[in-house]
Amino acid sequence: MAVRLFAQLKLRVLRNGFRGKPARVTMFVLSLFFGAWFGGGGCLALIASMQPAYPELTALVPTLGGALLVIGWLFGPLLWFGVDESLAPAKFALLPIPRRTLITGLLTAALLGVPVAATLLATSGLVIGSALGHGVLPAVVSAVGVVVGLLMCVALSRAVTSAFANLLGSRRVRDLAAIGLALLVALLGPAQIFGISALSRADFAKLEGFAEVLGWTPLAAPWSAAVSAARGDYLAAVAKVGIGVVTTGLLLWWWSATIERAMLGATDASGPRRAAGSASPVTQFFGRLRWVPATAEGAMVVREARYWWRDTRRRANLITFAVIGVFLPVLFNLGPSGLLPSDADAPALPDNPAIHTASMVFVGVLGAVAVANQFGFDGTAYALHLATGVPGRREIRSRIIGYSLYIVPLIVLISILVTLLGGDAAELPSRIGILLGGYGVSLTACLIVSVFGAYALPETSNPFAVNTGGGLTKSLLALVAMVGSVILATPLILAAALAGDLWTWLALPVGVAYGLGAVWLGVIVGGDAVDRRGPELLAAVTPRG
Repeated sequence: MAVRLFAQLKLRVLRNGFRGKPARVTMFVLSLFFGAWFGGGGCLALIASMQPAYPELTALVPTLGGALLVIGWLFGPLLWFGVDESLAPAKFALLPIPRRTLITGLLTAALLGVPVAATLLATSGLVIGSALGHGVLPAVVSAVGVVVGLLMCVALSRAVTSAFANLLGSRRVRDLAAIGLALLVALLGPAQIFGISALSRADFAKLEGFAEVLGWTPLAAPWSAAVSAARGDYLAAVAKVGIGVVTTGLLLWWWSATIERAMLGATDASGPRRAAGSASPVTQFFGRLRWVPATAEGAMVVREARYWWRDTRRRANLITFAVIGVFLPVLFNLGPSGLLPSDADAPALPDNPAIHTASMVFVGVLGAVAVANQFGFDGTAYALHLATGVPGRREIRSRIIGYSLYIVPLIVLISILVTLLGGDAAELPSRIGILLGGYGVSLTACLIVSVFGAYALPETSNPFAVNTGGGLTKSLLALVAMVGSVILATPLILAAALAGDLWTWLALPVGVAYGLGAVWLGVIVGGDAVDRRGPELLAAVTPRG
């Protein structure tokens, strides 16, 4: 009964959310299209891999592909897409619903979404392939494994986002959460580098051994059950399904243990309360940023800087860039040829300043993507600025300064890290200049997108929550901003190609000057747009059911 009620409630909320909102309907339809596209491709790949004519593919593709799928469900919501919380746990805080019933109902509601449908479509290839190539009984075992694996993926995404929502909402442990997530995900970059190089020289016999071991881990056990069933080893298949069931149960228990704080939105204190002191209210407000001018714009800068660290949604975006900024420069500028021994016969990559500039520009561009929906973070709170008549240019300028107080030092640290790994200290100034130039042009594009493409965020304490279709909206707006930024950064890449070796010394002044010029232009265009369409902007970021 509870499962049916939660499912009906989810469908009703979705239906009401689409009324009078063609943009949301369009995003949902596009989500269905992309889900069908990727899910269908995965389905065909798994059907082919389960045929008796390709035993080497049967041993590798379901297991390795399933593990990658679980990893995607783990990190995707944290780093990019978020999770659909049309039924947010906080909405049930005052209702006398047993925790087990609530978890079961929310899990059911979570299963009614495009990502789940796409995953089910893709993994159904295991069932179809087993039926076509091995008979009815292996197909039944594969179907059970697919269902268990799907439940495990959804439970994993919900448990992890709920746990990190609580961690990021607690000032006492936010630094530990940020460092832990950054270090954990930053390992993906080096793993990808070594993985690509190892795959190019892989001994598939050894790779099958690795897949066999991986198939007994929670990452791939439900999916590799189909492989064991195809080989006639039904005992192993049942054991692997059992591993998936136990893992799903543990994840649901973890989610249940963290959902209460997610419902109440409680946060810990940041530590012992400090005495008010005898300083003036203005001095106390500016705090550690007392060097900022004590003006109206300076106060807005301090406000924005505090929001970016204290607001869980914004802080999650800072962590995302910190993670991406760690491994993308390493991947682009060092790559497998720089970190791993290469074959003697392999062609050497060209040492072209334009190529390195383009890669570093792209990393700098990612630094500003978080402000592509900066007004959406405020929601209805933006009405205060609109009612008090804050000039648009001051609004934009204070926001980018407050945000840049975090990103610019991070850009410098990324440049130093890449230089230390590369071992060429002379490249440090050029890397800093290129990253700052890319960041500046990206700010320009994202500022304009944030005014004309703003959208509302759901009212929930979970910083990873999005409305239905919100993940695709976020991705498309970020893509538009990045494409526009790359176009604006084209002169930097051309300058690197023309300057040759001189670019090592010209990159810092040229990159900084070009970035500042782009930001100046973005403040003018974006600020004037805010003045013209302030009411429309407020309406766009106001959450509705």
